[in-house]
Amino acid sequence: MKSKNILLTSAILAVLLVGCNMKAPIQTPKTPKIPQTTQTTPKVITGTSMVSTPKQFEKAISKDGIQTINMKKSLTINKELVVNGEFRNDKALLERKINLYSQDKVKNIGDRLTLAVPKLIIKSTQTSMEHGNFKGDLYISANNFQLIDTKVEGNVYFTTPEAKNTCKMDAKSKVTGKQESRK
Repeated sequence: MKSKNILLTSAILAVLLVGCNMKAPIQTPKTPKIPQTTQTTPKVITGTSMVSTPKQFEKAISKDGIQTINMKKSLTINKELVVNGEFRNDKALLERKINLYSQDKVKNIGDRLTLAVPKLIIKSTQTSMEHGNFKGDLYISANNFQLIDTKVEGNVYFTTPEAKNTCKMDAKSKVTGKQESRK
């Protein structure tokens, strides 16, 4: 009987100790939902798009496109196009490239290609056209446009004084038409 009393007392004490030591569940305060805002910083897309059709080229130069556009073959597009959007390279610098040449697997320059567009408007800051031919008129609205080893068979119009003052053309590049300001 004595052992039953000890066992019963132990059981009661165990229940009381466990019951008294239980912690109430911690309730985390609810944080209010913060509405998402639209992103205004330039995209960080450092990829390359290989294009071989007018539709692919149009998508690649759009604001939702990609930083570097590599052409696989010469293209003729019979409508006005706009290079739009801001993109950063892997060093977080603004940059947009339109490569008018084919290249091999180790990125050596192959054939110089031709992009023919009646009117191409450049609105992406720090855009360059490199190592090929462009047929048509360029309208430069963005700062720091560059021609690198590129022949432009047409005119180059600058829509702002700053676009004209920051434009660079290397010694290998050539423009057959006018280079002037125009709104």
